[in-house]
Amino acid sequence: MTANSRQDVSIEQVLEGGELAEDTRKKVEELIEEEEGATNRFAGFLGTFLTAFAVCVSLLHLYAAAAGAPPFGAAPIIPTYMLRPMHVGLILALIFLLFPMAKSLRNRVTLIDWVCALASIGVLGYILYQGPEFGDRAVDPDPMDFYVGIALIVLLLEATRRSSGWIMPVVSLVFIGYALFGKYLPAPWTHRGYSIERLVGHLYMTLEGIFGTTVDVSSSLIILFTIFGAVLQYSGAGKFFIDFSFAAMGGKRNAAGRAVVLSSFLLGGPSGSGVATTVTIGTVAYPLLEKAGYEKNAAGGLLAAGGLGAIISPPVLGAAAFLIAEFLKISYLDVIWMAALPTILYYFGILVMVELDAAKYGGGGKLLVQEGTLWGITKSYWFHFASLISIIVLMIYGMSPVLSVFWATILAIAVSYFRRDTALTPPKFVRAMAEGTTGVLNIAATCATAGIIVGVTTLTGLAQRFADIIIGYAQGNLVLTALFSAAIVWVVGLAVPVTASYIMCAVIAAPALIKLGVPDYAAHMFIFYYAVLSEVSPPTALSPFAAAAITGGSPYKTTMQAWKYTMPAFLVPFIFVCDPLGIGLLGKVPKGGSWFDIITITAQTAGGIVLLAFAFQGRFLKQSNILETVLFVLAGMLLVFPSLVDAITMIAKVHLWHPLLIAIILAVVAIGMQWMRPAPETKTSST
Repeated sequence: MTANSRQDVSIEQVLEGGELAEDTRKKVEELIEEEEGATNRFAGFLGTFLTAFAVCVSLLHLYAAAAGAPPFGAAPIIPTYMLRPMHVGLILALIFLLFPMAKSLRNRVTLIDWVCALASIGVLGYILYQGPEFGDRAVDPDPMDFYVGIALIVLLLEATRRSSGWIMPVVSLVFIGYALFGKYLPAPWTHRGYSIERLVGHLYMTLEGIFGTTVDVSSSLIILFTIFGAVLQYSGAGKFFIDFSFAAMGGKRNAAGRAVVLSSFLLGGPSGSGVATTVTIGTVAYPLLEKAGYEKNAAGGLLAAGGLGAIISPPVLGAAAFLIAEFLKISYLDVIWMAALPTILYYFGILVMVELDAAKYGGGGKLLVQEGTLWGITKSYWFHFASLISIIVLMIYGMSPVLSVFWATILAIAVSYFRRDTALTPPKFVRAMAEGTTGVLNIAATCATAGIIVGVTTLTGLAQRFADIIIGYAQGNLVLTALFSAAIVWVVGLAVPVTASYIMCAVIAAPALIKLGVPDYAAHMFIFYYAVLSEVSPPTALSPFAAAAITGGSPYKTTMQAWKYTMPAFLVPFIFVCDPLGIGLLGKVPKGGSWFDIITITAQTAGGIVLLAFAFQGRFLKQSNILETVLFVLAGMLLVFPSLVDAITMIAKVHLWHPLLIAIILAVVAIGMQWMRPAPETKTSST
């Protein structure tokens, strides 16, 4: 199989196109449903109606993005107090029609589904009818306000259960219970207490609850980027990115592994979906990895690491990245800038391990792309890069992220007509617009439900209480506070999706780091990266499990291999918060420092990642023995995370003398041991 044998990289077409065995396809579908929920599939009039509904929702959000801006200055603007409820109401209606109440009821719409969908529209109509003064009654809502608010909360929790599972609704109910009964709890958890009327009014009649920051981001950036990604996929951009990667790496040493890394970056950047990237690349790359000598679990681990990279790779990153910009009130371009060096270090670490794989597995230097050349592919389909690059260019020139992705989407549609085989014809356009909305349903519901958590937190002051508790347990130690925060985010991430994990921990864990002097942007990036790691952490390690379904490997062994390849993503975030120069990895000049400090910390971290790669792969010049592996680990940790090592040694009342010099000495000793050790004798067969 070659990259050019594929016709598209739309995940639905991958699953339905016969490229996977039937049992493998079912396993992958189950894993995708675990992340995105089980969905109905309809044909006939109902299918056409739902497609038209979804297309209209996408067009509505595109209109909202452009209205009032040149050259659409005359178009009426949809104000915030209208757009956010419209977004939630329409999304809820679609969820009730597309996500069954139970898997046993798939592919049919029940009376309850219709009632819930119509009730969602009814709630939307009520809110819009009240006008901009609706929020003035939030402290003392009318009886009808209260009943409609209760209905909205119930509908929202049920929609989230259908699309994302039970965990998020249950957590939201716990927070609601805390708001209502927290006054009965002992210190430091207690608060003044709130009536249910006051709570409901705060949650849905203000912009601090359900219709707050999270829905603001969902109704603008997230859905627009999802539409943009769908347009790229249906215009063949995904196929081009994979073909380009395989052509660029074809015929080179360990070409298969390198191609996986490059294609995961190019394909994942605009999609922002870990599982989708893993499955799409895995169907093409696994046969090639197998030929290169990769065993099943290692191949699956590499594919899953590529999928994780999709969530942390600019320009889209994951949905949570848009929330960072909104929470911190900074430009999304700033978030992209902060993610640049960590992304480079992440893929650098994977590439180092891939090069070590070449020595371990062989690689064979096989030609991966047999049809066409790198120049030929680029010359024919170069325009797919244009829309991707345009997002960054437009934001650099001062355009808002919303308008930037709007014009990038228009550009992607226009340039698709440069070739007949990529043209976004009306049928493709309709499918892209429909998928732009259906692809965001579970995230949008999660964002709206997360608004309940955020609303309760702001109403009760829980964030500062939780920060004091974390700092108290850590006894004011920054390293321990970071470790506790990482553990909290990791545990939360085991139960809920990345976006929900980030939102919850941004309001309860990040304040502890900020209170100890960590810059707010560094604290939020720390939370973001550890929320992302739930993608490769059991029991919700969906990317490794999907990769294992493709390779036939063990899900948990594949997960352990994925941890090995994703090692930089686990370690680098600690540098943001624990090292005085760590913010240099976010592209920020440390206080009293210079750009040279950014170069220094980046080079030091890269060196540590290389040494840790030697340790985790168990080889450099030769297969490592236990002592050499330990030396590589110690040297790598001293370079990547001297603050943690220093904190541990301080507990033992030992002061480290020049950690950097010690790291260099340990690395030289380990490399020297391998250099001087004779190569194992080659066995010869007797004739």
